[in-house]
Order: sequence, then structure tokens, then C-alpha cells
Amino acid sequence: MNILVTGGAGFIGRWVVKRLLNDGHSVVALDNLSNGMLQNIEEFNENINFKFIKGDINDETILYKVFEQKFDIIYHLGASINVQDSIDDPKTTFYNDTVGTFNILEKAKAQMFGKNAKMDGSEWILDINENTYPCKIVFMSTCMVYDAAYDSGIDESHPTKPVSPYGGSKIAAENMVLSYYNAYKLPTVVIRPFNTYGPHQKTGGEGGVVAIFIKNALEGKDINIYGTGEQTRDLLYVKDCARFVVMAGFCDKVNGEIVNAGTNRDVTVNELAEIITKKRVKINHVKHIHPQSEIMKLKCNYNKAKELINWKPEFTLEQGIEETEQWVKGTQLFK
Repeated sequence: MNILVTGGAGFIGRWVVKRLLNDGHSVVALDNLSNGMLQNIEEFNENINFKFIKGDINDETILYKVFEQKFDIIYHLGASINVQDSIDDPKTTFYNDTVGTFNILEKAKAQMFGKNAKMDGSEWILDINENTYPCKIVFMSTCMVYDAAYDSGIDESHPTKPVSPYGGSKIAAENMVLSYYNAYKLPTVVIRPFNTYGPHQKTGGEGGVVAIFIKNALEGKDINIYGTGEQTRDLLYVKDCARFVVMAGFCDKVNGEIVNAGTNRDVTVNELAEIITKKRVKINHVKHIHPQSEIMKLKCNYNKAKELINWKPEFTLEQGIEETEQWVKGTQLFK
């Protein structure tokens, strides 16, 4: 199959690209490199089935060129992903996450039905002179759209509560994605992975909590935790996440659905710090930058993913942390 991955040079995106290439597909990765990195995809440069395009999902000229070819599946991962940044700069997040998603939906609709197609009631009338080609969109949303979890975990019917423009922009994009399924019969699925971590995640201030904690522990630097540290996270290893993302694209049962992925195990940030540091460094608590954006309990119920696509996590938290630490040790990030 010919597949497009937006955000393909990002942390999760590069793992999705890797899995698709390993499965024998042709992959185009589109990324503006605002958060992604060329180092993430260096290993694919010699693969004849891989092509990288530097470009923005809000650039119509770039999208026109990208969609000159036809795609079987579009994995739409390109987005602004930082919760705190979205509070300080909501416009950028909205345009990247909501408007950018709309742009991808429009291109996919034009590919599948044609630019001149019209709807008569609920049925499409196609222009026979247009070269149409079916496709499916997998839209990556986030667990950060949810309200705090119950003890049993968050399933897909759990209340949403956007406490940041990031969450609000993702919910808006989700609704557009599902509307294109319901209104236009464009195959789409919304996926909500929980807090993903692992190799290739940034270890600096804009990175994930696991990667930052590991790098500090290895370098003998104090770890700083925002707030009390009693907030919990359901930490999904990136290889499990990428497998889930890819599987969602190849399963028709999830079309028109919202599907979670996580581990059904949550740990407090304090507990996570203890697991990672192994008493190697000091743990401090500091004032939260934007406490109003904090979701105090995140725990995933992934039964729907298990039932519809036969997915479940394969890595424990401890296994994932160990692999991530070994990766950090072996990179230039650790000196």
C-alpha cells in the first residue's frame, strides 16, 4: 500500500513509519520539523519505499504537491502537542491541530470522491472524468481531552473536559474527522493513545516526563516535579502505541469510531520518579507552570481496542523504561 504519515519525523510518527516500512508498504512522511527531527528518520533514507517531504499541513501548495499521488491510508499525526505551549500560544495550536486536520480531510475527500463530485441526499454523484481513489484517515487525538479518570479507567464514553487549548483543538478536530465519516462516507477513525514514551522522545524541556527523568538521572541532575506529584499517568510504550496506530488503519471495524490505547495501569509522577531514579538523584517539587491544565488521574480502559482490533499492550512500564534508558545511554543526548 501507499501510505502518508503526517508528522512522520516526530517521536511517534517515526515509529509508525518504521513499522509500515517493515511491513513492506511505501511511505511518504510529511513534517515541517517544528517538533520532528531529521535524525528520527535517518535510518530510512536508503529505503526505496520511503520518501520525506518537508512541509506544513497548513500550506496548500505543499499539500497539492503531496496529493498528486494517491494514498491508501493517511495517518494524520502532525500537530502541536505541548499542553503548556497551547495555553501561552493558543492560535498556533488551533491552526495546526484543528485547521490543519480540516485541510487533510479536504484533500482526502477530494482524492476519494473527486473535486467535482456532489452529494444528492446522502449519495455521491461522481464526475466520471475524475481519477478517484479510496482512502482512509487515522486521526491521532490524545487522552488529554478527557476528564479525570474513575478507578476503573477511562473508556471512550468517559466525559471530555478540555482544560487547555490543546485539548480543545483536538476535540474540535475529532468532531470534524467523525463528521466526514458521517456526512461524506469518508472512512475515518479517531484514536486516543495515552501518555506515550520511549526511544526518540525528546529529553529536553519540551520532551516527555519519562525521557527527561531518565536523562537527568543518568547525568546526576535533580529531578523537578510540577505540583504535588500525585497526578497519575497511564504510560504507553511507543512500540505498543505505533502497533496500535498502524492496526487502526487496517481494520474496518473501527471506522467512524473513537478508540483508546493504554495499559490500564496508572502511576503517580512521584512513583514514576522513584522507579526511574533508583535513588540516584534528588527529587524536588516545584511550582506548576499552568496548574489549571493538569488532569489529576489518567488511566486507560482499552477494552474497545482489544475487542475491535485485537490489540493490547505487550510491554510493562519497567520494560519500557529499561529500553528507553538504554537508548538514551547510546545516543548523543547523553554525554
